This record gives sequence, structure tokens and C-alpha cells, in this order.
Amino acid sequence: MAIITHLLLKDYFQQNTKALITFHFLKDVLFIIIAGLIIRFVIAKNDKRNINILEQLQSSTTEIKDSNERYDIVAKATSDTIWDWKIQEDMFVWNKGIQGVFGYKKEDVGTTSTWWFDRIHPEDSLKMSVKLYSFLEQKTERWQDEYRFKCADGSYKYVFDRGFLLFDNEGKAVRMIGAIQDITKQKEEEQRLKLLETVITQTKDAVVITDTDTSENPIPNIIFVNEAFTKMTGYKPKEVIGKSPIMFAGPKADRKELEKLSNAIQKYKECFIETISYKKNGTEYWVNFSMIPVTNKDGEHTHWISIQRDVTKEKEQQSEREQLIRELTQNNKDLKQFSYITSHNFRAPLSNLTGLLNLLDDVPVENEELQEILNGFRRSTQLLNETIDDLVKVVIIKDNPSILKESVSIIEIFENVFFQLSNQINLHKPNLKIEIDPELCITINKAYMESIILNLVSNALKYRSPEKTPKITIKAFDKDNFVNLVIKDNGIGIDLEKNHDKIFGLYQRFHDHPDSKGLGLYLVKSQIEAMGGSIEVESQVNKGTQFTLTFKK
Repeated sequence: MAIITHLLLKDYFQQNTKALITFHFLKDVLFIIIAGLIIRFVIAKNDKRNINILEQLQSSTTEIKDSNERYDIVAKATSDTIWDWKIQEDMFVWNKGIQGVFGYKKEDVGTTSTWWFDRIHPEDSLKMSVKLYSFLEQKTERWQDEYRFKCADGSYKYVFDRGFLLFDNEGKAVRMIGAIQDITKQKEEEQRLKLLETVITQTKDAVVITDTDTSENPIPNIIFVNEAFTKMTGYKPKEVIGKSPIMFAGPKADRKELEKLSNAIQKYKECFIETISYKKNGTEYWVNFSMIPVTNKDGEHTHWISIQRDVTKEKEQQSEREQLIRELTQNNKDLKQFSYITSHNFRAPLSNLTGLLNLLDDVPVENEELQEILNGFRRSTQLLNETIDDLVKVVIIKDNPSILKESVSIIEIFENVFFQLSNQINLHKPNLKIEIDPELCITINKAYMESIILNLVSNALKYRSPEKTPKITIKAFDKDNFVNLVIKDNGIGIDLEKNHDKIFGLYQRFHDHPDSKGLGLYLVKSQIEAMGGSIEVESQVNKGTQFTLTFKK
């Protein structure tokens, strides 16, 4: 501007040099001042605009920062796994939840949708994919689904996934942001509740659930009954819900049991009672009744669960058993009395009869037929005498539950038995194998024990196999505070398939041996049980027999 003005006024001021110099000076100063003012104005305006822009940028930055902070806080508070999917580029971004919830390391997390889909359970993958792509095609904003997602350790967690779809100006889906929530515990609890519901509805026991309000009745009101309850009582749910189970009590109900139940409810304690109850049609029945308190996660009592069972048949059977026991006890007493009478009353006339027969030995009898009759009479008398002796032995054992016991050396008992059987041992020359600790002792009745061992060892000799050299193995050892005695032979054995239930029966014979009476094993078992022991038998025909005796040490 200064140059242009100078050129325009050059001719006008050429004649006056001094005036020209002064004018140029003033002109230049004026234009410099004007230019400075204009520049200052422009700079001030730009500064104001730049300040506004800076303030907007700072505000935006603060908002972004606050938004990110809120995002992080929400992610932490909800424990959700947040994901961001740029659909066109197929780029996936996960927050730290993918590491904390599912256990993946940062470097193992993929950045494409393929990594996501590959970790969906095979049984859920197809269904979930169809729903997701159908959602994308329909351009619906919100999507949600449940599926199983694979963890880093190979296990699966149930998840609830929700997504929000973003569109560009042309309405094309370009981005999707979602949040995965771990609902494994909820699913497990849901499955557990379904299972419990199935059990409650399908069980044959009646299930009754009540509230905890005892302000009106000592037993709280019913809020649920299952089908089994209706079958047991005849009452439909609508007829009992809102009422107290006290309605089922009647004149024959056990008041003490009901009072016991009421006290337990007041103290929030489990209770089990048995009482007579009444069905809808008035029929009496015995019910086994339990009340169990239920608490919530805070330990507050919220409900009572009652399990009820009709035990009328069991009660009737119990009554029948008790009556049968009374009858058997009386019969046992009668049989014992009969045994005493038989053994004592028969003993005197039998002794007289034996004495008379002994006197006849000195009287010559020429009639052969009469002599044969007398011989048969003598044999019958002897057998009757042996039978009465056996009966007396049995009565003595059965009538002495508390026999005298003492500490006895096992080896000493076997030595006494071998001494008594010395003639048979010398005659049959068995191969004896004995494994007994000389220090081993047991608290038993010595006479009974000797009788038991005598019977078992003599049986091993008596029922030896004619085709083999008799072999008898005897072992005695202690184990876990018990003493075991094992007597094994290689004799003719017993057919246990046919005689298992008879093996220890009275007068049971398994071989046609002339000396066999069928009493020995019965006495053995009776004597062992009288001392608190037990006996087991293993046997095979023509292979041998093994008896195992067990006593408390």
C-alpha cells in the first residue's frame, strides 16, 4: 500500500522536495501503524479461534479419557469379556477379560473371528453361527445367544453373549461390539435345580415344603406338595396349600411326637417323628415324618422341607415280627423244658432197661429167635441212650450263653487232641503239616475248644480217601486282633452245592460211614458260636475239605 500511494503521488510532490520527504515519512509511519493494527486484529482473531479449537480438543480428550476409564471400570465390575469386531476387515479386539475369565495369555489371543468361532463348542457352533449371520443379514441392532466357550486349559464354560451392531452412512453393518458373561455357575445351578425338581416330582416319597411363619400354627403353612403326597393322602395341592400340616392329625395321632416336632421347628432344628395320620377319606395310616430347615445364602431360614413316607405296612410287619418273636421265645422255652423233661425222665427208665439187659447176659437163652430179639432190643437201647446223651450235650451248650473262658495256648490244645487220637494217627499214618506259633494264645473255653478240634481232626481221619495217603494241614495265626484256625484235609469231601444249607444241621449225614451220626458238625458250630466265634467251610468231592475258625484274640 505504501509503494502504490508513493507512485500515485510522485508527480504531485516532485516540485517540493522537503514536503515530499516529510510526506513519505508520515505516509510510511501511518501505513506501518495501520498494517500493524490489521495484523494484530487478524492474529487476535486466529488466536481466539485456535483457543476455541484447543478447548474443544481438550474437552474431547477428557471425554475420551473418561469414557475409557468408565469402560475399564464397567468391564472390571461386571467381569464381562468385551470384544470389538470390525466386520469388513475381520479384526477382533478383546479386553483383559479373555485372559482373566478364560485363562488365555495375551499372545495366544487371536485377532480374527475365526479364533472366536474355533473356540465355540462343536455342539453349539452351528446353531450359534446360523443365528449370528441371520442377525447380520436382518441388520438388527441387538443380538444375544448362549453357548459354550473353550478355555485355555481345554475345559468349556457356559457363556451369555450380547452384541450391538453399528452401521455406516449407507446402512451397511461395519462394526459389532459385544460382552461375554460367564454363566457356568448359573447353568450348573439350573441343571442341579432341574435335577432336584425331577427327584421331587418323581420320587415315591411325599415331599411337602412350608414357609417359616408359626404365628398362627405351630407347624408352618404348606406352599408346595408333590404328586406322591396326593397319592398318599388323597389331597390335591389346592386343598392343602396355605394350610398347616396339623390338619392331618387326628384322635390317634401321637401328641408327644407332634409336640417334639413343634419344639424342633421353634428352634430351627431337624426333626424326625412317626405318628398316625389321616387321609382325605378318613383312613388311618402310619407316617414317617421329617422336617428339615432350609436357609438362604445369608443363613436366614426361609423354608422347611418335609419328607413323608407311608410306613403302615412296615408297622404291621413289625407288629407281626414282634408277635412271632414272642411265640418263638415261648416255643423255645417249651422246647427247652421238653428237652429237660425228656432227658431226665427217660434217663431213669433207660438205665433200668440197660441194667435188666445186662442181667440177661448171664441167663442162657436157647431160643435163637428170642436171642435175636434181645440183641436187637439191646442195640436199640444203646442207640436211644446215645441219642439222649447227644440231646443233653446240645441242651447244655444252648443253655449256657455265658460260658467260662480262659487264656489257652493253641499248641497245647492240639497236643491234647493228638494224644487222644494217637491210636487212629498210628493206624492211618496221615501226613501232618502243622504251622502254629508256640506263643499264640486265645481266650476261650478250653473244654469246648478241645471238643471242636477233636471233632474236626477225627473227621479228617474218618472221611479219608481210600485212594490217597491222608494229609492234614493245620494252621493257626493272628490277624487284626483275631485268631484264625485252619484245618484242611485231602479226603472224600462234601458236595456243597447239594448240602450247603445242611452242612451244620442236626443229624445231617453226607456219607454212608458206619460211625457217622450227623451230630459232630452241629456241636462244633454250636460250641464255636457259644464262644463268639464263626466257622466257614470249603469243600469239593474227592478233593478235600477246609474248615476256617475265627475268634477274637
